[in-house]
Amino acid sequence: MESQIRKIHQQLVNKEISCTQLVQERLDLLKSNTHNTVNSLLDTLALELAAKVDAKIANGQEIGLLEGIPFGIKDVYMVQGTLTTASSDLLKKYKSPYTATAIQKLFDAGAIPLVKENCDSFGHGSSSENTIFGAVKNAIDTDLVSGGSSGGSAVNVAKDFTVFSIGGDTGGSVRQPAGYNKIYGLKPTYGRISRFGLMAYASSTDCVGPIAKSIEDIRIVLNVMSGQDIKDQTTYQSEEISEETILNADGVKTVGYFKNFIENDAIDAQVKADFLSAIEKIKAKGIEVKELDFFESDTLVSTYYTLAMAETASNLSRLDGTNYGNRIEGDNLKDTYSITRSENFSEESKRRIVGGNQVLSQGFSDEIYLKGLNVRDQIVANFEKDFKEVDIILSPVTPNSPPKIGDSLKDPLAMYLSDAYTVGFSLGQLPTLTVPQGTETGLQITAAKNNDELVLKFANFLKDTI
Repeated sequence: MESQIRKIHQQLVNKEISCTQLVQERLDLLKSNTHNTVNSLLDTLALELAAKVDAKIANGQEIGLLEGIPFGIKDVYMVQGTLTTASSDLLKKYKSPYTATAIQKLFDAGAIPLVKENCDSFGHGSSSENTIFGAVKNAIDTDLVSGGSSGGSAVNVAKDFTVFSIGGDTGGSVRQPAGYNKIYGLKPTYGRISRFGLMAYASSTDCVGPIAKSIEDIRIVLNVMSGQDIKDQTTYQSEEISEETILNADGVKTVGYFKNFIENDAIDAQVKADFLSAIEKIKAKGIEVKELDFFESDTLVSTYYTLAMAETASNLSRLDGTNYGNRIEGDNLKDTYSITRSENFSEESKRRIVGGNQVLSQGFSDEIYLKGLNVRDQIVANFEKDFKEVDIILSPVTPNSPPKIGDSLKDPLAMYLSDAYTVGFSLGQLPTLTVPQGTETGLQITAAKNNDELVLKFANFLKDTI
């Protein structure tokens, strides 16, 4: 699909549509939608900003590429003066006192925020059912989950309610719903985009990720949000990726895939057949394909959840009703903390907090947490070895198609295993893009750290190849 951002920009410049008309139409679609994608609309702010863009065009002033382009924001980002609920009871009345760096950069470029989007509460989930606003329904089949945790953001893009959306990816939270709804979703290299103002879930793997319908739109939004931020010490300065440099994949000579992902009883037969068919088409283009060894998916999932739950327990310890959240008074301070957290956190969040506290508790931290860190180091070393042999690693996004709404809630273990193919790349802090081709839930393209440009190049190649 062509760039929606460039198409709408040209329509605004040519005065074929007004920005106010564009924004009002998208707001109407969001209001009437039955997919449960909306936590709160930013209609007053959006229409004020649209009127300013229209005035600029009427005065003959130039507008930037993102100026007047409507977008959505997962409800875990701070936007000053707006409700930021994380789809939770605990923060359902919380208003942001400041704006996240990544979102502020989009505001500065003139993009127009329409909506805070439904998601799994605090990012805890892989289906976007763990929310006080109702399960987000898949854009293609409303009986199925949208994927999580950025399900509302993915569905809004897939249904054209927003031109692009900003999700958050920790263990696959942008890539999996992008695959389930057949659009593009990028987890950039960890640290390329500032996490300041993104509600922390697991700080060592949290990433800001754009979701869109074209590679070009992903590139445009990625460039705007990237860069070093003094408010996030993990960020680094990155070079802008130009449109010209990603139009051919001449730099890709060798592609690898993990044979244990494919030769696995857990993978759906059709997903496996489609993936191997895609591999054959890539070979036919003269690219060498290598099988790679990797950790078993059970090891990846258990390592990821060990570390993620430990970081969750630490990050969410501040939410006790004193400084943040919906306070429920008890007989004394201890009771107040206990009741506030018990009544306001979802079952899934409580499961992760209890698990994380167990991982970090005295007598267990050496045995469990330090062992998890050691395995993560081995995973990173494995990736470094692989990227000496191949330019790109290709994999299915998920081993199976999206489940029906309700099924994941009955079986949390099955939900965790749906992340089996995404969490390893999160632990490696690598750039990974979901593309809506190759299997029912798409393919995942991964490159070495800081090589986001190569991921976009290969996505363009795949678009024309399979």
